[in-house]
Amino acid sequence: MLRFDYQRHTLRFTFAAGTSRGVLTEKDTYFLRIFDEKTPETQGWGECSTLAGLSVDHTPDYEAVLGNFCKIFNRKNFGSNAAMKALEAIPQLIPNAYPSVVFGFEAALLDLANGGRRVLFDTPFAQGEAGIAINGLVWMGEPAFMKSQMDDKLAQGYTTLKLKIGAIDFAQECALLAYVRAHFPPERITLRVDANGAFRPDEAMEKLEKLAEFGLHSIEQPIAAGQWTASRELCARSPVPVALDEELIGVTERTDKVRLLETIRPPFVILKPSLLGGFAHCREWIELAEERRIGWWMTSALESNVGLNAIAQFTATLGSPLPQGLGTGQLYHNNVPSPLEIRNGFLHYSPVKSWVLSLGQKMSEPARLPDGQAG
Repeated sequence: MLRFDYQRHTLRFTFAAGTSRGVLTEKDTYFLRIFDEKTPETQGWGECSTLAGLSVDHTPDYEAVLGNFCKIFNRKNFGSNAAMKALEAIPQLIPNAYPSVVFGFEAALLDLANGGRRVLFDTPFAQGEAGIAINGLVWMGEPAFMKSQMDDKLAQGYTTLKLKIGAIDFAQECALLAYVRAHFPPERITLRVDANGAFRPDEAMEKLEKLAEFGLHSIEQPIAAGQWTASRELCARSPVPVALDEELIGVTERTDKVRLLETIRPPFVILKPSLLGGFAHCREWIELAEERRIGWWMTSALESNVGLNAIAQFTATLGSPLPQGLGTGQLYHNNVPSPLEIRNGFLHYSPVKSWVLSLGQKMSEPARLPDGQAG
């Protein structure tokens, strides 16, 4: 019989991480553990992580919901090859309304099925033979703080920078972009910006025309999600290619995904497994995007190294040539020590290094939680 339990962990940022929706100093996450009672030493681990204001399943009773899903799976007898059968049962047992739970269960079951080594897919990345190109993330803050981050990322060998914009004065943000361009032309440094929906539709085009002066690769979510007509116009007219991010959250039916892509026609989409419903939903988004010649890349949603590793392992199977948004492993004081390393703008997995998943706390016993609405 498979056994499912979890542990809450509060991640603490190494700095005040600014976005257009506010400043983050800490966030709760939940580590999911799965093992067979006959061989408890072999364990699969996943992460169920939500973001306030973004995740459709970020609710006050999230822990009770997660515990209830553990109870549901604990009651099942999946028989032989249990991990893979449990993986196949996820669409029937976990509704689309809980995308972060789907992601955590998928990752933990794939880990268990592959020997409980945090290697979900057998790829050159997992063998330590190849890295994944990533962008260096520059968070919002005072201009001096943002400039310091940019200088650090450039010194570390990144060739793609992504700047969060929309929280400080727009002229100051443009000055920071001008600073990079004064030293590094587009052929040397690729610049992305992420507005997190901060622009008003009536001002967006004017700001995009100004941003185009800096030779940007793309801008993520210039206006808030849910404004399809305005987004379609921006995607058609913007001198900076638009990448949809928040717009995809909560869109789970294939027909609705097709309708969104064909209505807005974005140049790019951004895929976050914790927010979109795990690997299966991301694969479907990729399939539909590529059929319409829409580009894409993967991004973490501020998970710990457990979730980041799962996303990186998945990304390594996809063969995307674009830099990915997977440079979040150094955000926290108390992240899980892992074999993930960043070298010269590439994320690497070092098989000779070990995971440290003994967090010094007792795993929560889902059987003691009350029945919820989940499932």
